[in-house]
Amino acid sequence: MWIQKEITLKSRGKGFHLITDEILNNLPELREIKIGLISILLKHTSASLTINENADPDVRSDMKKYFDELVPENKKYFEHISEGADDMPAHIKTSLLGNTLTIPITNGKLNLGTWQGLYLCEHRNYGGNRKLLITINGES
Repeated sequence: MWIQKEITLKSRGKGFHLITDEILNNLPELREIKIGLISILLKHTSASLTINENADPDVRSDMKKYFDELVPENKKYFEHISEGADDMPAHIKTSLLGNTLTIPITNGKLNLGTWQGLYLCEHRNYGGNRKLLITINGES
């Protein structure tokens, strides 16, 4: 069985945001899959996806602080600044973290670890709505 759909995530400010529930709420079909894989593509170049701790919100704020220090805005050598000081750093952060996830599905659920959640890593101050293309392949 193949399922593919595009969903739109609500707009968020710069930071690392748990989106596991938002994705699952848009995928009632997932419950039908006994064994399979889900592929999630974020269709943007200034935000990224990752899997990390879903319990302590300090992890998300520490991730934001670390990446903002790793790739700061307003560096003199950035030429791509026509969309703002946060644009080129956002592209670099996206390349570092990536924009796709592949996760096993077991008995209608994402087979994640106990403390794992899906993050939208928004690297722009005002990134707007973000689109995900989700592809599920599995057996019901």
